[in-house]
Amino acid sequence: MKNILNAPFLVEMVRTATNMYSHGWDERNGGNISLLLNEADVAGYLDVNSVIREIPTGFDAPTLDGKYFLVTGTGKYFKNVQYDPAQNLGLIRVTNGGKTAQLLWGYSDGGKFTSELPAHLMSHAARLAVNLDSRVVMHCHPANLLAMTYVHDLDTRAFTRTLWQMCTECIVVFPDGVNVLPWMLCGTNEIGEATAQQMHTARLVVWAQHGIYGAGKDLDETFGLIETAEKAAEIYMKIALLPRLNTITDDQMRQLARHFGVTPREGFLSE
Repeated sequence: MKNILNAPFLVEMVRTATNMYSHGWDERNGGNISLLLNEADVAGYLDVNSVIREIPTGFDAPTLDGKYFLVTGTGKYFKNVQYDPAQNLGLIRVTNGGKTAQLLWGYSDGGKFTSELPAHLMSHAARLAVNLDSRVVMHCHPANLLAMTYVHDLDTRAFTRTLWQMCTECIVVFPDGVNVLPWMLCGTNEIGEATAQQMHTARLVVWAQHGIYGAGKDLDETFGLIETAEKAAEIYMKIALLPRLNTITDDQMRQLARHFGVTPREGFLSE
């Protein structure tokens, strides 16, 4: 077997977690990432029949039965992932209709997956129903997006339009918009279900006064989605109290969409 610490999926996971911490998105043990893997990705590095232990997930996810995920651990600090991946990350296989996670590697100190695993797996299932190439769910606490939820209307269309108007690239990067949920108790199946429902129509879901969920085909795309939305929110927070003399108009956003071959979310631009 090859050393799993050299596996491309693990190396990129470590880099991403480290970068997220460096951006200030994941203070203390805030935030979590899950990466969907194929068995072929895993088999060269692990004996997939050797289960370290089984951990109840606390919910059903029948459509994900048998699938493999690399997941950050509960209570783990993103700043420490680069120094001890085996303690801070775990590779699991979902079994028993989603009720059980078989640990194949990691959580070496006896820990387990993030408490947000239900929200992650529900979001994975939702995004896979839309796009079979979806592989990543990422949750973090970017300061400007969080701040924006205190001072901006939480209507999804209004919130999306404001972000689109902040940076020329925004409508190109996330033409499907940003869905917004009101404050909800985190770490519950209820917020997981609500997030998964929103994931059917957008790859970004803001949790008001908390943070954001992003989904994508790989770690780079998902990181980039959140990074772009956070930059837009930063610009908004810098100008929110100033008179706005200029903006990106709806006609200009249509020009961008045509030029880059994307389709803005229906009804989000004025007629």
